[in-house]
Amino acid sequence: MDNKVVWTLARAFQELGAPTIRFNFRGVGASGGSHDEGAGEIDDALAVIAHGRERWPQAALWLAGFSFGGVIALRAAASARPRRLVAVAPGITRVAGDAPTAPACPWLIVQGDADDVVPPQAVIAWARTLSPAPELTVLPDAGHFFHGRINELRDTVLEFMRRAPAPAR
Repeated sequence: MDNKVVWTLARAFQELGAPTIRFNFRGVGASGGSHDEGAGEIDDALAVIAHGRERWPQAALWLAGFSFGGVIALRAAASARPRRLVAVAPGITRVAGDAPTAPACPWLIVQGDADDVVPPQAVIAWARTLSPAPELTVLPDAGHFFHGRINELRDTVLEFMRRAPAPAR
């Protein structure tokens, strides 16, 4: 929750007027519980989404996640039905189980081609198999944490969110 990529995503959504919630998954930081290989973390995400919907009932749900959180956001999208989704360097090779399916909303993947944590070619190949297809932006020479490229990441997310088509109802 305190990672600069997560902060950048939250601030981009705030800049667009969206209420935002950043949170730690179970077993991270001061949160209770222990890591659950993704299954329990989907429950964590859905609980946070439910809280957000209660607190801001008129707000459209936009989901974003980075690395492990990107995969969890994608998996949670199946039942949460967000209006938009952003996955940054989604850790599809780092979480047990099948790769997530495409959400039924406009969505963006941002991947650095010099990522040393999540293999860029695996993400790109996976993204090309999905329908509806995500918008895919690959930032040249960007590593997993987007060192020196965080403003470009922010600008990419803002540009996508501003022009993404309204999802079908």
